[in-house]
Amino acid sequence: MTLSAGTELATATNEHLANISNTLIYSAMAVYTLAFFAYIAEWLFGSRSRVGRTAAALTGKAEGAKGKAPAVTVQKAGGTAVLERPKVVVRSAAGARDVPDGPGAHGGDEQGDLYGRIAISLSVLAYLIHLGGVIARAASVERAPWGNMYEFNITFSAVAVTVYLTLLALKKNVRWLGLFLITTVLLDLGIAVTVLYTASDQLVPALHSYWLYIHVSTAILCGAVFYVGAVGTLLYLFKDSYETKLENGGTPGRFATSFLERLPASSSLDKFSYRVNAAVFPLWTFTIIAGAIWAESAWGRYWGWDPKETWAFITWVAYACYLHARATAGWKGRKAAYLALIAFGCWLFNYYGVNIFVSGKHSYAGV
Repeated sequence: MTLSAGTELATATNEHLANISNTLIYSAMAVYTLAFFAYIAEWLFGSRSRVGRTAAALTGKAEGAKGKAPAVTVQKAGGTAVLERPKVVVRSAAGARDVPDGPGAHGGDEQGDLYGRIAISLSVLAYLIHLGGVIARAASVERAPWGNMYEFNITFSAVAVTVYLTLLALKKNVRWLGLFLITTVLLDLGIAVTVLYTASDQLVPALHSYWLYIHVSTAILCGAVFYVGAVGTLLYLFKDSYETKLENGGTPGRFATSFLERLPASSSLDKFSYRVNAAVFPLWTFTIIAGAIWAESAWGRYWGWDPKETWAFITWVAYACYLHARATAGWKGRKAAYLALIAFGCWLFNYYGVNIFVSGKHSYAGV
């Protein structure tokens, strides 16, 4: 049941729990930093002798293409001539190439794999501390921990790590995502504890509703999954450029070779990003609908083109265009990837820009 605007809550802020939450968040940042260095070690000290699969696959094809086309052979079977045409490998509509995935950040060796396992263990430890900080923040005011931008940030980054660890638990080959994820989680928490920090306090009256748990929680989950898809899309663009350069006989730099060879093939990254975005898009649709229902309950109208509502809709349209583009032969590969990044940019502006720089009914940033 939604409380009226004039209702006052007797619940007081528990400063002790709020301080515990702050301590846990800082502690999580310290452990995330250790995990970051472990991921760096995995990339740096993983064997480089086992990379080169993409280069070998594409260079061999390029050399074959430069030579003469295989001759059409004719065999006789029972006095009848049989025409055997050579097999032709055609690139798919999405621009995929028939190349193997990279061996991973550790390069396929035991030492690099050890650093990777240490990095994951530290990530799990940091995540548990981080989650404890979010729960303590919620307990300090006895409500959901996303009443302002600081709380939204610490919860969002926790959910992003949850998505990553869940994919690992499902035995998905996403360890390549770890370094990028932990880096951005540290940046997100750094912004939260410095620029966006807000003392633990009660909600404004309009947010006293069970829809807070439904609408905002799904928005946070969608954002975390969209982020994972955006990382995959960005890496796809780099890997696709690398593969294209090799295919055309170019020679990428040593650093690019060592780094990009360990990532999955561009086709795998493209497929991963598409599946992630497609899976969460229906939930984003529900998020907007839930927000409209909550708006009617709180403000007496379903839709008022408030800046937050407008940019949520723009984000929905951008991702809808991306998914439609993937179903259209002329808009696959890099074109669709650019559209996916634009869509995620819309989500980011809706996340930061609208809350901080634009005034409206959703101005609960607390900064």
